[in-house]
Amino acid sequence: MSGVGNKDDLRIRLLIVDDEQTIRKLCVTVGEALGFVCLEADSGDSALALLEEQAAHMILTDMVMPHMSGLEFLEKVKKLLPRIEVAVMTGHGSIETAVQAMKLGAYDYITKPFSPLEELRLFLRRMAEKVRLVEENEFLRQRMDSETAVHGIVGSSAKIQDVLRLVARLKDTRTPVLIYGESGTGKELVARAMHFRGAFGSRPFVAVDCGSLVPTLIESELFGYEKGAFTGALKSKQGLFQAADGGTIFLDEVGELPLELQAKLLRVLQEKEVRPVGSNQRIKVDVRVIAATNRDLEAAYKNGTFRKDLYFRLNVVTLYVPALRERRSDTPMLVHWFLERYAPSSEIHVTSAAMKAMMQYDWPGNVRELENCVERAVALGNGQSIDLGDLPPSIATGASASGAPALQPAARTAVLDPDLASAGAATAPPHVPQSTTDLEDIERATIQRVFEQVNGDKALAGRMLGISRATLYRKLKRYNIGGGSSGGASSQTLQ
Repeated sequence: MSGVGNKDDLRIRLLIVDDEQTIRKLCVTVGEALGFVCLEADSGDSALALLEEQAAHMILTDMVMPHMSGLEFLEKVKKLLPRIEVAVMTGHGSIETAVQAMKLGAYDYITKPFSPLEELRLFLRRMAEKVRLVEENEFLRQRMDSETAVHGIVGSSAKIQDVLRLVARLKDTRTPVLIYGESGTGKELVARAMHFRGAFGSRPFVAVDCGSLVPTLIESELFGYEKGAFTGALKSKQGLFQAADGGTIFLDEVGELPLELQAKLLRVLQEKEVRPVGSNQRIKVDVRVIAATNRDLEAAYKNGTFRKDLYFRLNVVTLYVPALRERRSDTPMLVHWFLERYAPSSEIHVTSAAMKAMMQYDWPGNVRELENCVERAVALGNGQSIDLGDLPPSIATGASASGAPALQPAARTAVLDPDLASAGAATAPPHVPQSTTDLEDIERATIQRVFEQVNGDKALAGRMLGISRATLYRKLKRYNIGGGSSGGASSQTLQ
């Protein structure tokens, strides 16, 4: 639904459809107290006509109305506007009616009269939370697609934007660059962006992991060798510097090179030529060198483990790639970037609790660890949503792997990049007002009510609550609802 550019675009829009004015007014009172913009219609026909002129995020409709029943209205709305959440009100409260409505796409149902009235308030808040979650996921996907996805460098935080600005300034030069950053921060992605977005992007890009090269073969790998230079050299082979001629060579973990090889690398950088092993001939190469390390090379040259002259030759321009914990606001965008990679044909939503846990975690493995976490959650999840139970225990419990205290949990609001506050009313997801009500009490009461309404049917309760069966079992055990039993599930399921 597109906004019209005023302040109401930031608020949930609720349409109440009922032929009884007293019920409509009661729902409007509760909805407005929650901060919603409320619309009214006294029949299915008038509601459909209203939806042609005004947008709504969610609908609460009566089941029994003249001319068009609630089920008929629900079916038409879902065909015309499938993204709108529709809940039904009924005075009959039968499970059969609820199942029929849910098969047609209803979010849930609530019985009339509302007793106590708090039940309606909690019902609408829970419904709005799902609307907000869907809108937030879609908003992040759109922003991710339209803004930053430069060779896999995803983010809109100030720190990552500083990196991208420096990449843009260096992309057309041949200046050596030394990239610092912890493992998993994306140093190679930055090097690739610097190469492929520049004037030499059509030339070779050769990546070398200096830490994985066999020490006795490093020289021949980098500079090549002549036939017969050593046992097994049955023919001449071009080195990686020659392979990168005219383009870029990326020396990852350059601090791992032995001192002897550091001297030879320095000569190549100074003379712009290589001498293959076993040859007396020098070969000219025009190669831009981008090096990367997670070590402190300044400290290394001071203690004698890295050549000082090579350090200054490589360190013409320094570029620092921040750790993920230094740009936590990019976490939601990265999560959705990886969801697009590992579940491209699915619309998997991430719950607020799961996203908050991922934003609080310190990620010692940085973006690479986050990617593994998302891939794991996709593989083990239910294919519809990622919740706390789908995350590794250390992340789900808010543990900080670095030993630093985790961030204090915030109020349960939209987990979005703080920089999005300036994005504009017409593009921001709807705002769901939050109160200081104990969220655990609300969750416990909601699960208890649904569990009782479905007479203990866990499969139906899970669908009505929008959570997986495994998650439901954990909640039942936690709140001691229905005896906390999983109904035969293994003890592992309840962990």
